[in-house]
Amino acid sequence: MLYIIIKILITACVIVAVSEIAKKSSFFAGILASIPLTSFLAFIWIYLETKNTQKIIDLSYAIMLMVIPSFAFFIILPLLLKLQTSFTLSIIISTLATAVIYWLFLILLNRFGISI
Repeated sequence: MLYIIIKILITACVIVAVSEIAKKSSFFAGILASIPLTSFLAFIWIYLETKNTQKIIDLSYAIMLMVIPSFAFFIILPLLLKLQTSFTLSIIISTLATAVIYWLFLILLNRFGISI
């Protein structure tokens, strides 16, 4: 149980650090957030818990493929905000649109015989 609490605290600290840095510098927060911190932490936790490098390889490939449709969120959100759509509505629309794009991307991958 202590291990899970430590994992949660470390992960939460990274997220808080990005949001606090963003208040002062979008550039530096962007650098920190663009590093695949979630993936990095997941790789560490998986390795420490299982020592199974094949699980890390499989996750790495899945992440690499799924980065492509995730760009939709980062394109749609700022466009909606520039159109002066409310933040809440922009987040909701961006998230839903990204989910649809993920779904379509998975269909496309299946048509090419790629399964995750």
